[in-house]
Amino acid sequence: MAGRQPDSAARRVLIAPDSFGGTLTAVQAAEAIAAGWRRARSGDSVIVAPQSDGGPGFVDVLATRLGERRSIRVSGPLSDQVEADWLFDAADPATAYVECAQACGLTLLGQPPGPQTAVAAHSRGVGELIGAALAAGARRIVVGLGGSSCTDGGRGMIEAFGTAVDVRTALADARAALAGVELIAATDVEHPLLGPMGAAAVFGPQKGADPATVARLEDRLAGWAVELARVAGRDVSAEPGAGAAGGLGAALLALGGQRKSGASVIAEHTGLTAEVAVADVVITGEGRLDDQSVHGKVVSALAEAARDHGATVLVLAGQVQLDAAAIRAAGIDAAYALADHAGSVRRASEDAENQLTTLAERIAGRLG
Repeated sequence: MAGRQPDSAARRVLIAPDSFGGTLTAVQAAEAIAAGWRRARSGDSVIVAPQSDGGPGFVDVLATRLGERRSIRVSGPLSDQVEADWLFDAADPATAYVECAQACGLTLLGQPPGPQTAVAAHSRGVGELIGAALAAGARRIVVGLGGSSCTDGGRGMIEAFGTAVDVRTALADARAALAGVELIAATDVEHPLLGPMGAAAVFGPQKGADPATVARLEDRLAGWAVELARVAGRDVSAEPGAGAAGGLGAALLALGGQRKSGASVIAEHTGLTAEVAVADVVITGEGRLDDQSVHGKVVSALAEAARDHGATVLVLAGQVQLDAAAIRAAGIDAAYALADHAGSVRRASEDAENQLTTLAERIAGRLG
């Protein structure tokens, strides 16, 4: 590895992982890696800066740096209510940070995802979170998108603003409620709403949809896209990010929202750019290192920035599904699979925090 300093010297190490699926939050993963690294290299300067691309952990990561955390009960993705956190930063100016996974995340289903839940799951709780932010006086609302269990195109979110039996009234009510509010869809997903690269086709199977269910979801989204185009005055379904979080991106765009990189939102508030510029080693990670990881997600953004400053880039992931050539092409010096270290995917999942700590300790011990 080619870092800034000789191997014998103390290093400045930036630890900035995303969440590890439903196993570890970004905050937990960062703390586990830091603990292992310090065991082996106590002389290094370790900076902990957990990250998110807008998916699960978006609020938790931001809560370490800014805003007042608030909790409310909202509609979950199926029938039960869930406790959801959001952030309010009255100084910025009156900005709220909302995470869709807090209301309709896959982990909130209470059962393994399947065709039935893929059809039934909804985003109403996201609308209720936005409503709470509005009631608190927010004039800027940033909605982190990712990790959702639903593929309803944001219809549930819209219906939280009006009558569920009259979607056009709900759309009009939502537009009126958000008039004068800056709305931001925070996501690094660039997929459109419809088609072979759309919300149903690409993400539906991850949410339990079989081929017949994917086709059913696609038809439902196509009809919904007509209503969104009517209220927006343009076809938002083809815009980048429209397919994020089961189509929540499309609904936010139709309500006047703008898409912004979720990773850049986090980077801005965690001072990531400045930390990368002075780091000798940058450590990031996520649940699965695959082709999506190196196209606009936290891992790729960090690798690109670190490469520009000559830092060594290490990735710790639950599973590594890229070959060596793809890893090198992404600007990553080395990638390590937690499943290989633990001996099995099951052990890596059930004992994730401890396994990640010992993996980091082993890697740090080899660095010098």
